[in-house]
Amino acid sequence: MTSAPSRRAVVAAGTALALAPTATAAAASRRPSRAHRPPRTLHIAGDSTAAPKYADAAPETGWGMALPFFLRKGVTVANHAVDGRSTKSFLDEGRLAAILEVIRPDDLLLVQFGHNDQKAADPSRYTEPWAGYQDNLRRFVTGARERGARPVLATSVERRRFDDAGTALRTLGDYPAAMREVAREERVPLLDVQELSLALWQELGPEASKTYFNWTPTEQDNTHVNPPGAIAVARLVAGALLHTRVLAPGDTRRLDDEIPAEWITWPDSEES
Repeated sequence: MTSAPSRRAVVAAGTALALAPTATAAAASRRPSRAHRPPRTLHIAGDSTAAPKYADAAPETGWGMALPFFLRKGVTVANHAVDGRSTKSFLDEGRLAAILEVIRPDDLLLVQFGHNDQKAADPSRYTEPWAGYQDNLRRFVTGARERGARPVLATSVERRRFDDAGTALRTLGDYPAAMREVAREERVPLLDVQELSLALWQELGPEASKTYFNWTPTEQDNTHVNPPGAIAVARLVAGALLHTRVLAPGDTRRLDDEIPAEWITWPDSEES
Protein backbone atom coordinates (compact mmCIF):
# COMPACT_ATOMS: atom_id res chain seq x y z
CA MET A 1 0.00 0.00 0.00
CA THR A 2 2.85 2.39 0.72
CA SER A 3 4.82 1.71 -2.44
CA ALA A 4 2.96 3.49 -5.24
CA PRO A 5 2.22 6.87 -3.62
CA SER A 6 5.63 6.94 -2.00
CA ARG A 7 7.39 6.43 -5.32
CA ARG A 8 5.40 9.23 -6.93
CA ALA A 9 6.18 11.52 -4.03
CA VAL A 10 9.90 10.76 -4.37
CA VAL A 11 9.73 11.74 -8.03
CA ALA A 12 7.99 14.96 -7.01
CA ALA A 13 10.83 15.57 -4.58
CA GLY A 14 13.25 15.76 -7.47
CA THR A 15 11.30 18.59 -9.03
CA ALA A 16 10.58 20.55 -5.87
CA LEU A 17 13.98 20.23 -4.29
CA ALA A 18 15.88 20.93 -7.47
CA LEU A 19 14.39 24.41 -7.25
CA ALA A 20 15.26 24.93 -3.58
CA PRO A 21 17.78 27.80 -3.08
CA THR A 22 20.38 25.76 -1.20
CA ALA A 23 23.45 26.18 -3.40
CA THR A 24 23.92 22.42 -3.18
CA ALA A 25 25.45 22.07 -6.63
CA ALA A 26 28.04 24.74 -5.89
CA ALA A 27 28.90 23.07 -2.60
CA ALA A 28 29.20 19.70 -4.32
CA SER A 29 31.72 21.12 -6.78
CA ARG A 30 33.98 22.09 -3.89
CA ARG A 31 33.89 18.68 -2.20
CA PRO A 32 36.72 16.17 -2.65
CA SER A 33 36.21 13.14 -4.84
CA ARG A 34 33.85 10.62 -3.25
CA ALA A 35 36.24 7.79 -4.15
CA HIS A 36 38.73 9.12 -1.61
CA ARG A 37 36.26 9.68 1.22
CA PRO A 38 35.69 7.04 3.93
CA PRO A 39 32.24 5.59 4.63
CA ARG A 40 30.27 8.13 6.56
CA THR A 41 27.73 8.19 9.35
CA LEU A 42 24.47 10.06 8.99
CA HIS A 43 23.59 11.54 12.39
CA ILE A 44 19.98 12.55 13.04
CA ALA A 45 19.18 15.32 15.53
CA GLY A 46 15.45 15.69 15.99
CA ASP A 47 12.26 15.02 17.90
CA SER A 48 9.79 12.16 18.33
CA THR A 49 8.77 12.09 14.67
CA ALA A 50 12.27 10.81 13.82
CA ALA A 51 13.34 9.17 17.09
CA PRO A 52 13.89 5.47 17.81
CA LYS A 53 11.04 3.82 19.71
CA TYR A 54 10.89 0.89 22.09
CA ALA A 55 8.46 -1.94 22.62
CA ASP A 56 6.24 -0.03 25.02
CA ALA A 57 5.58 2.60 22.32
CA ALA A 58 4.77 0.23 19.42
CA PRO A 59 3.35 0.67 16.84
CA GLU A 60 4.62 4.26 17.02
CA THR A 61 7.68 4.50 14.79
CA GLY A 62 10.16 7.29 14.08
CA TRP A 63 11.05 7.70 10.41
CA GLY A 64 14.73 7.47 11.37
CA MET A 65 14.15 3.81 12.22
CA ALA A 66 13.31 3.11 8.57
CA LEU A 67 15.95 5.29 6.92
CA PRO A 68 18.66 2.54 6.85
CA PHE A 69 16.41 0.49 4.54
CA PHE A 70 17.07 3.08 1.82
CA LEU A 71 20.82 3.63 2.34
CA ARG A 72 23.71 1.45 1.23
CA LYS A 73 25.32 -0.59 3.97
CA GLY A 74 28.38 1.67 4.09
CA VAL A 75 26.25 4.57 5.31
CA THR A 76 25.48 4.13 9.01
CA VAL A 77 22.54 5.92 10.64
CA ALA A 78 23.14 7.21 14.17
CA ASN A 79 19.72 8.32 15.38
CA HIS A 80 20.12 10.84 18.23
CA ALA A 81 16.55 12.16 17.97
CA VAL A 82 14.63 12.16 21.25
CA ASP A 83 10.91 12.40 21.99
CA GLY A 84 9.64 15.81 23.02
CA ARG A 85 12.71 17.85 22.17
CA SER A 86 12.90 21.22 20.48
CA THR A 87 16.01 22.95 19.22
CA LYS A 88 16.19 24.68 22.61
CA SER A 89 15.80 21.67 24.87
CA PHE A 90 18.07 19.52 22.69
CA LEU A 91 20.82 22.11 23.01
CA ASP A 92 20.16 22.84 26.70
CA GLU A 93 20.46 19.15 27.55
CA GLY A 94 23.87 18.95 25.87
CA ARG A 95 22.69 16.60 23.14
CA LEU A 96 24.33 18.49 20.30
CA ALA A 97 27.55 18.60 22.30
CA ALA A 98 27.40 14.81 22.65
CA ILE A 99 26.98 14.40 18.88
CA LEU A 100 29.90 16.73 18.21
CA GLU A 101 32.12 14.58 20.41
CA VAL A 102 31.69 11.61 18.08
CA ILE A 103 31.00 13.15 14.66
CA ARG A 104 33.78 12.79 12.08
CA PRO A 105 34.84 14.72 8.99
CA ASP A 106 32.52 13.96 6.05
CA ASP A 107 29.78 12.67 8.34
CA LEU A 108 26.33 14.17 7.86
CA LEU A 109 24.28 15.92 10.56
CA LEU A 110 20.61 15.93 9.55
CA VAL A 111 18.61 18.36 11.71
CA GLN A 112 14.80 18.22 11.96
CA PHE A 113 12.96 20.23 14.60
CA GLY A 114 9.81 22.33 14.73
CA HIS A 115 6.95 20.46 16.37
CA ASN A 116 8.05 21.17 19.92
CA ASP A 117 9.53 24.59 19.20
CA GLN A 118 5.88 25.57 18.62
CA LYS A 119 4.87 24.93 22.24
CA ALA A 120 4.50 28.50 23.51
CA ALA A 121 3.19 27.36 26.91
CA ASP A 122 6.43 25.52 27.68
CA PRO A 123 9.40 27.87 28.17
CA SER A 124 11.81 24.95 28.29
CA ARG A 125 11.04 24.16 24.67
CA TYR A 126 9.46 27.16 22.97
CA THR A 127 11.40 29.25 20.48
CA GLU A 128 10.27 32.11 18.28
CA PRO A 129 10.61 30.99 14.66
CA TRP A 130 12.41 34.09 13.37
CA ALA A 131 14.63 34.51 16.44
CA GLY A 132 15.65 31.72 18.81
CA TYR A 133 14.72 28.92 16.43
CA GLN A 134 16.91 30.29 13.65
CA ASP A 135 19.73 31.05 16.08
CA ASN A 136 19.61 27.48 17.36
CA LEU A 137 19.63 26.00 13.86
CA ARG A 138 22.77 28.01 13.12
CA ARG A 139 24.42 26.44 16.17
CA PHE A 140 23.84 22.99 14.68
CA VAL A 141 25.21 24.15 11.33
CA THR A 142 28.29 25.77 12.85
CA GLY A 143 29.02 22.83 15.15
CA ALA A 144 28.95 20.34 12.29
CA ARG A 145 31.10 22.47 10.03
CA GLU A 146 33.70 23.12 12.71
CA ARG A 147 34.27 19.37 12.85
CA GLY A 148 34.43 18.89 9.10
CA ALA A 149 30.97 17.34 8.94
CA ARG A 150 28.19 18.40 6.59
CA PRO A 151 24.98 19.87 8.02
CA VAL A 152 21.64 19.18 6.33
CA LEU A 153 18.39 20.86 7.39
CA ALA A 154 15.02 19.09 7.08
CA THR A 155 11.67 20.76 7.66
CA SER A 156 9.40 18.77 9.95
CA VAL A 157 7.13 16.04 8.68
CA GLU A 158 3.57 17.35 8.54
CA ARG A 159 0.79 16.21 10.84
CA ARG A 160 -2.29 14.53 9.46
CA ARG A 161 -4.93 17.25 9.36
CA PHE A 162 -7.59 17.86 6.71
CA ASP A 163 -10.33 20.45 6.28
CA ASP A 164 -13.93 19.53 5.54
CA ALA A 165 -13.21 19.53 1.82
CA GLY A 166 -10.45 16.94 2.23
CA THR A 167 -7.54 19.32 1.74
CA ALA A 168 -4.39 18.48 3.74
CA LEU A 169 -3.45 21.41 5.96
CA ARG A 170 -0.15 22.90 7.07
CA THR A 171 0.16 22.96 10.86
CA LEU A 172 3.75 24.03 11.51
CA GLY A 173 3.37 27.79 11.41
CA ASP A 174 6.42 29.82 10.40
CA TYR A 175 8.99 27.22 11.44
CA PRO A 176 9.47 25.61 8.00
CA ALA A 177 9.84 29.03 6.36
CA ALA A 178 12.32 30.08 9.05
CA MET A 179 14.37 26.94 8.41
CA ARG A 180 14.29 27.53 4.66
CA GLU A 181 15.70 30.99 5.24
CA VAL A 182 18.54 29.64 7.39
CA ALA A 183 19.32 27.02 4.73
CA ARG A 184 19.48 29.69 2.05
CA GLU A 185 21.57 32.13 4.09
CA GLU A 186 23.97 29.49 5.39
CA ARG A 187 24.14 27.63 2.07
CA VAL A 188 23.02 24.37 3.64
CA PRO A 189 21.15 21.62 1.74
CA LEU A 190 17.44 21.66 2.57
CA LEU A 191 15.14 18.64 2.59
CA ASP A 192 11.62 20.06 2.46
CA VAL A 193 10.01 17.14 4.27
CA GLN A 194 7.00 19.26 5.24
CA GLU A 195 5.99 19.81 1.63
CA LEU A 196 6.81 16.26 0.56
CA SER A 197 4.82 14.67 3.37
CA LEU A 198 1.93 17.11 2.90
CA ALA A 199 1.72 16.07 -0.75
CA LEU A 200 1.72 12.41 0.27
CA TRP A 201 -1.07 12.87 2.83
CA GLN A 202 -3.07 14.79 0.21
CA GLU A 203 -2.59 12.01 -2.32
CA LEU A 204 -3.71 9.40 0.18
CA GLY A 205 -6.65 11.45 1.45
CA PRO A 206 -8.31 11.67 4.89
CA GLU A 207 -9.17 7.98 5.24
CA ALA A 208 -6.22 6.15 3.69
CA SER A 209 -3.74 8.41 5.47
CA LYS A 210 -4.98 7.09 8.82
CA THR A 211 -3.26 3.79 8.04
CA TYR A 212 0.11 5.58 8.07
CA PHE A 213 -0.33 7.13 11.50
CA ASN A 214 -0.39 5.78 15.03
CA TRP A 215 -4.13 5.15 15.02
CA THR A 216 -4.99 2.36 17.44
CA PRO A 217 -8.21 1.33 19.21
CA THR A 218 -7.17 3.50 22.17
CA GLU A 219 -5.39 6.36 20.42
CA GLN A 220 -5.91 8.55 17.37
CA ASP A 221 -2.50 10.13 16.90
CA ASN A 222 -2.18 12.44 13.91
CA THR A 223 1.44 13.40 14.60
CA HIS A 224 3.36 10.14 15.00
CA VAL A 225 3.48 7.47 12.31
CA ASN A 226 3.39 3.68 12.40
CA PRO A 227 5.67 1.34 10.39
CA PRO A 228 4.09 2.02 6.97
CA GLY A 229 4.19 5.73 7.70
CA ALA A 230 7.80 5.65 8.86
CA ILE A 231 8.80 3.74 5.74
CA ALA A 232 6.97 6.25 3.54
CA VAL A 233 8.57 9.28 5.22
CA ALA A 234 12.03 7.69 5.26
CA ARG A 235 11.63 7.04 1.53
CA LEU A 236 10.93 10.75 1.05
CA VAL A 237 13.98 11.69 3.13
CA ALA A 238 16.27 9.32 1.22
CA GLY A 239 14.91 10.56 -2.10
CA ALA A 240 15.47 14.16 -1.02
CA LEU A 241 19.04 13.39 0.06
CA LEU A 242 19.60 12.00 -3.43
CA HIS A 243 17.91 14.85 -5.30
CA THR A 244 19.81 17.51 -3.37
CA ARG A 245 23.05 15.65 -4.16
CA VAL A 246 23.87 15.21 -0.50
CA LEU A 247 24.06 11.52 -1.35
CA ALA A 248 25.08 9.98 -4.66
CA PRO A 249 22.95 7.35 -6.42
CA GLY A 250 25.24 4.62 -5.12
CA ASP A 251 24.52 5.70 -1.54
CA THR A 252 20.80 4.92 -1.81
CA ARG A 253 18.88 1.74 -2.53
CA ARG A 254 15.33 0.36 -2.72
CA LEU A 255 13.75 3.76 -3.43
CA ASP A 256 11.27 2.03 -5.78
CA ASP A 257 10.91 -1.20 -3.80
CA GLU A 258 8.17 -2.37 -1.51
CA ILE A 259 9.50 -2.44 2.06
CA PRO A 260 7.66 -4.85 4.39
CA ALA A 261 6.35 -3.23 7.55
CA GLU A 262 7.65 -6.31 9.38
CA TRP A 263 11.18 -5.02 8.91
CA ILE A 264 10.49 -2.48 11.66
CA THR A 265 11.35 -3.86 15.11
CA TRP A 266 11.25 -2.33 18.58
CA PRO A 267 13.81 -3.29 21.25
CA ASP A 268 12.50 -3.99 24.74
CA SER A 269 14.20 -0.93 26.23
CA GLU A 270 16.75 1.77 25.48
CA GLU A 271 19.44 -0.38 27.07
CA SER A 272 18.66 -3.40 24.86
